[in-house]
Amino acid sequence: MDDNRFIITVNRECGTDGRAIALQLGQLLGVKVYDRAILAELTEKFHLTVEEIERLKAKKTYWWNDFVNFYKQFNALFDSTVDEDRRVTSAEIYHAEAKILRGLAEQESCVIIGRSGFHIFRDDPHAMKILIIADLQSRVKRYAAKYGKTDEEALRIINKVDREREAYTKTFAGSSRYDARNYDLVCNVSNYQTEHVAGFLADVIRRRFRIAQ
Repeated sequence: MDDNRFIITVNRECGTDGRAIALQLGQLLGVKVYDRAILAELTEKFHLTVEEIERLKAKKTYWWNDFVNFYKQFNALFDSTVDEDRRVTSAEIYHAEAKILRGLAEQESCVIIGRSGFHIFRDDPHAMKILIIADLQSRVKRYAAKYGKTDEEALRIINKVDREREAYTKTFAGSSRYDARNYDLVCNVSNYQTEHVAGFLADVIRRRFRIAQ
């Protein structure tokens, strides 16, 4: 384990370009960025597509019963086998992701996007937890422009994503993702360009962890 390692967790509101900020941040710091790569690992373990995992995770408590009937044989991360009478809960996916993330972070410095990283690494002294927010109007405009949506379509999608992420976070982290006490830094990016935010965060992180530029 590298004692000089650092873990940057980036949670973000939909429409803030938080993922793009995190990706640029990883480039500036010279470290890997993990988000959907975690689901790729789960895909291999559970024989599921990334889309299926994302869809099933949106269920607050249980996946539907025919899931276990369709996927009777697979090797879970906990060295167990699912049978017809057992319902697989999204809690298992959460804990599986947490296990994978901790393993990755033990090996090297990294940036982690979403995945309730702020909670998973809440007690890790090597972690810096960041939340990216913006006012709703700027989020709608940014999302609409980026994905070719109308403002009304963008607003509907943003509200849906916000509800799902908040429900997921409350279920497994036991806290609202909007609680500033969960983070070391909360950034309102409403009036700032993505590259400027990434540059600012990289500078703060270098100072925090005494990283040479």
